[in-house]
Amino acid sequence: MITIPGRVNKNCEGITRRDWLRIGGLSGIGGVGLSLADQLSARASGFQSGQRPSFGRAKSCIVLFMFGAPAHQDTWDMKPDAPSDVRGEFRPIDTNVSGIQICEHLPRLAQLAKHYSLVRSVTHPDNTHTVAMHYMLTGMRHKRPTTNPQNAPDDFPCFGAVVNYDRRQRRSESGLPAAITLNGPANQVSANDHIFPGFFAGSLGNRFNPMFVSQHANQPDFRPLPLLDSPQSLVRRKGLLDQLAIFADKPHVAAGGTNFDEYHLQAMQLLTSSAARQALDISLEDALLRERYGNTPFGQGCLLSRRLIEAGVPLVTVNWERDDAFWDTHSENFKQHKFPLLPNLDRGFSALLEDLASRNLLDETLVVCLSEFGRTPKINSNAGRDHWAGCNTVVFAGAGIEGGKVYGASDHEAAWPTEDPVRPGDLAATIYHLLGIDPHVALQTPEGRPLYLTNGEPIWGLLG
Repeated sequence: MITIPGRVNKNCEGITRRDWLRIGGLSGIGGVGLSLADQLSARASGFQSGQRPSFGRAKSCIVLFMFGAPAHQDTWDMKPDAPSDVRGEFRPIDTNVSGIQICEHLPRLAQLAKHYSLVRSVTHPDNTHTVAMHYMLTGMRHKRPTTNPQNAPDDFPCFGAVVNYDRRQRRSESGLPAAITLNGPANQVSANDHIFPGFFAGSLGNRFNPMFVSQHANQPDFRPLPLLDSPQSLVRRKGLLDQLAIFADKPHVAAGGTNFDEYHLQAMQLLTSSAARQALDISLEDALLRERYGNTPFGQGCLLSRRLIEAGVPLVTVNWERDDAFWDTHSENFKQHKFPLLPNLDRGFSALLEDLASRNLLDETLVVCLSEFGRTPKINSNAGRDHWAGCNTVVFAGAGIEGGKVYGASDHEAAWPTEDPVRPGDLAATIYHLLGIDPHVALQTPEGRPLYLTNGEPIWGLLG
C-alpha cells in the first residue's frame, strides 16, 4: 500500500483531508499543482542566473539512506595504520582506481570505484539519530537540535518534498508523483509510534510529502497499488469526482484551499495508469537480475528505484529497512558488518551502478549513498562503535559527478576532517544543483513565508 503520512487537517466544514483522499484504498498521493508564484520555480531561475555547466545534469536522483549509520572507518575510510582499538578487524583492499582503498567486505563496489567518488570529510554536530537524519536529509539543522523529536510541521522539507514542489506544475505521464520513498516509513520506531523527522515536507505542507511505499519489494505479494475491481466501480468513483467538481465551484468550499478534486484526480490517474502499475511491478524483471540485486528489501528497493526513474520519477529514496539488521552497531560492530550488512550493501549498490551504466542511465542519474552520521573512532567494550557526527563519508555517483575521486580527508582516527570539510548544507546544495534546482532559491510556505533552500554551496571539486 502507498501512503503519505502527515497530520490530519480539517477544512472549514469539518471534513478531514485524509477522508477525502481515501479513494480506491489510497490514503494520499504526492502533491503537485499548488498555485504558488511561478517565479519561485528553481529550475527556471537557475538557468536565468548563469549557472555552471553541471547545473541540471541529473535528470533524476536515487538517494540510498543507510538508516542507523554504518561505521565509516569500517567501510569507506579505513585507517590500517591506526591503533587496534581504532582500526578494528577489517582490512582495506585496492579498488580499480589507483590509490583508493575500501573495506575488504565490499569487493563488488571496489571494482566500480571509477563510477563513484568518496567525500570523506562530512561533518556536523548532532549525535542523536532523529535530528541528525533531519540534517542529512534536508541540509538544514533541526530547530531543536538538543531534543529527540518526532516529525513536526515546522521541520525543514526533505529532498523529495522540494522536488515535489519544484515539479508541481509538471505531472508525469505515468501518473507517478515526482518523489517516492521505498521501504518507508522504515524510519518508524514501532514501540513508541515515533516517526522521525527528515522524511517529510514539513513547513512546505503535507501535500508535498513524498509518496511512501511501505511494503518491501522483495515480498512475494508485493503490490503497492490496490487491484482494480469492476469497471462499474470505477464509473462510480468518476461520478464522485464529478460531484466534487461541482462543490469546488462554490466559494465557501474553495476558500478552504483544499483542492479535493485535484487530489482525487491524481489518485484516479495513478490507480488507472497502466504505466504506473508497470513501473511498480518488479515481477516483470528478469529473475537473474533480481537475484543479482539480492532478495532483500534494500536490494529489491534498489532495483525498483531504477524502474521508477526509467518511468520518469525525478527522485527516489531507498531506505535501509529498519529490522534486526540495521546499522546502529553499538555492539558486535564487526560481526554485524561482516554479515549481513556489508554483503547486502555491496550487492545491492553495485548492482544498481552496473545496471544504470548498462542502460546508459548513469550519466543522467545521480546516486547518493549517505547516513545520519559516522561511528566513534574507538571501539567500545561491547565490540561496537557508538554515534559520531564529527566525521563521516558520503558516496556520490552518476550525472555530473567525476568518478574515481576522493574529496576531503579525515585525521588518523577518522574522527575529524583535516581537508575540505563538508556540511549537510553542501550535500543538499550539490544534489539540488545537479537536479537543476537553484540551491539558493527561496521557496514559499503555505503561509506565504520565504523558505531559503540551503545555506551551503555545491561541492565544486566533485563536479566534472
